[in-house]
Formats: sequence, C-alpha cells, structure tokens
Amino acid sequence: MLATALALQEVTQEAVHNEETMAMASALFHQRNELPEDEFIKMMYIYSAHLSALTATLATEVLLTKSQLDEMMNTIREMESMGKDITNGNND
Repeated sequence: MLATALALQEVTQEAVHNEETMAMASALFHQRNELPEDEFIKMMYIYSAHLSALTATLATEVLLTKSQLDEMMNTIREMESMGKDITNGNND
C-alpha cells in the first residue's frame, strides 16, 4: 500500500513536470496580464483539464494491471456502442 501511495505521488509529480504541462503553465504565467479575461479563463480551463487528464491517465497505469486496463477499455467501448444503439447513432 505504501508503494502504491509513493507511485501515485511520483506520477502526480510527473504530470506536473511534464514538458507540455510546463509549457502551458509558462505561457499562462507570462501572458496573464496581456490576455483578455475570457481568454485567460479559457487557457486556465484548458491547462487544468490537461493536467487532470494526464494525472488520471498516469494514476490509472499505477492502480490497474494491463489486463484490468484492457477490461476497462473494452467495457467503455461496449457502453459507447450500447449508447449509440439506444440513440440510433444520434448523440444530439
């Protein structure tokens, strides 16, 4: 359990220090006073979404085995397929 906690801490740090994440943070910091408020808010949202998605992806790799991950992906595909069947392909 301690090893898992340490691995989660490590992947969280990896997500924060990821090259793309750092570039986004740098751009936000340097352009914060030059951007209109709505653009700054949009960039903050994109940065936040990127960081949380990357963290979740890396954490999933720590918490699930390859077979569990494959099973989860297959279940997601099945659910998407059922959703399309139910809506006859219309997702509007």
